[in-house]
Amino acid sequence: MLLHGSLYRQLLRSYLMDNVPEIHCDLLVIGSGMTGMAAALFAANREIDTVQVGLAGELGFASGFLDLLGVHPTEEGRVWDRPWDGIDSLVKSHPRHPYARLDKKDMQAALSDFTSFLEANGLPYHTEPDRNLKMITPVGTIKTTYAVPVTVKNGVRAIAEKAPCLIVDFHGLKGFSGQQIVETLKKTWPKLITRRISFPDTTGELFPEQMAFSIEQPGRRAELAAAIIPHLDRVRYVGLPAILGLYRPITVFDDLQRRLDRPLFEIPTMPPSINGLRLKNIFGQALPRRGVRTYYQHKILSVGYRDSRGFRFDAGWEQPMLTIFSKGAILASGRFIGGGLAADRKQVRETIFGLPVHQTPVHLTGDRSGWHRKSFLDPKGHPINRFGLMTDHKLRPLGNSGKPTYPNLFAAGSILAHQDWVREKCGAGLAITTAYAAVKAWYRLNSR
Repeated sequence: MLLHGSLYRQLLRSYLMDNVPEIHCDLLVIGSGMTGMAAALFAANREIDTVQVGLAGELGFASGFLDLLGVHPTEEGRVWDRPWDGIDSLVKSHPRHPYARLDKKDMQAALSDFTSFLEANGLPYHTEPDRNLKMITPVGTIKTTYAVPVTVKNGVRAIAEKAPCLIVDFHGLKGFSGQQIVETLKKTWPKLITRRISFPDTTGELFPEQMAFSIEQPGRRAELAAAIIPHLDRVRYVGLPAILGLYRPITVFDDLQRRLDRPLFEIPTMPPSINGLRLKNIFGQALPRRGVRTYYQHKILSVGYRDSRGFRFDAGWEQPMLTIFSKGAILASGRFIGGGLAADRKQVRETIFGLPVHQTPVHLTGDRSGWHRKSFLDPKGHPINRFGLMTDHKLRPLGNSGKPTYPNLFAAGSILAHQDWVREKCGAGLAITTAYAAVKAWYRLNSR
């Protein structure tokens, strides 16, 4: 007997819901952006039985730079060369900022553990003690950041020296313009030049992923080097868009640098970024080896609280495909792009637990008129950028009563209130350090 399509789908849905597999864990990490990956890593380091759920696409938009704190006060645009001094100043003037909840030694340990993990998995990072670094962005501005991939390190030196430098551009590569970089920086870096060449054995439009795969072949690197060498006269440094391999960037980087006989450096491209995809691949491969059970094509569909026994989560896409029983959870779902927050005509809401979102202007005006300022580039920033979850000192989200909503739920990253990570240039630092603090708080609470 043939079943009508809609009836068949209903029966299939009913069957799937009745046969959803169940798993148990101590800690569920909700989110697979920078914060979620960091939380899963730190949990694995403490040998916590961890499951991670999220849509693993956000890291592809990361530049690969790890910002700690670059700007404060944002309305003045003050740039800090010493990020830890900047954080001290930030915490004094904004005592409700998430950084004010953190111990500086824990923050330093978090960054050290995070970069050590990346180095152990083939992506070493460069930092300078207690100092921020300056590096070129794909539009030619200079960005202040805390740590960069080793493949970027020579660019930091080239900027500091204002040395003769060649920026290599490619016919057909969109979202990257050597000419724009040179024009933007020509007043402060007159010895910066650019040349546009053809990428070996390729015609038409180019994509960074395609180039990164291709350049992992030694023969292709030899061809690329041969195309660049005629332009190296009186050049001390060579900059390339970040295309030097997806899975073996250090091997590719070292080989091409040797062929060019010049210090080489990468410049991030517009998203999706190869630097971000490298991070995504490393975490996707290394976390399961450390015992983390990952479900990167799942999102949380519903939550049930089981008192002292923790939570029950239904996860899947359009319908439950997995039921997770967890003693506790870390909410690392991000803001609007990551889906952790959503806005309607009257309010901003947290999408998974229904937690109250701190949004003072709405309380004052009763509508959206207080969310934004009239000028898009207003030096004071938009109030909505600081909306988010309030927490206690252990990073447990607070309810309307001012007390933790759940004793074993923690929040980390950009979903936290009273920060403007884009304008403060602290996105990765906020993600990594609050993830570390949340895992540490969960561990202390559950290891008594």
